[in-house]
Amino acid sequence: MRNFHSIITQLKHYMSVNKEGKVLDKDLAKALGMSQANFATVKRRNSTPYENILIFCKKEELCCTDIFFE
Repeated sequence: MRNFHSIITQLKHYMSVNKEGKVLDKDLAKALGMSQANFATVKRRNSTPYENILIFCKKEELCCTDIFFE
């Protein structure tokens, strides 16, 4: 299973396919339905927001296995 930073990198990579330019933390926070401050706190604590990621995967019809596992 991937660690928090690998999961974030994978999500940013997925989002970059549909967006021109670099995907920032604020873009990812918005996609996950989180405030920028909340996302920064989660990132600092190295705490994976599983529920938010699973909801994002369902909405985007993305296989969560691709996000969580190598």
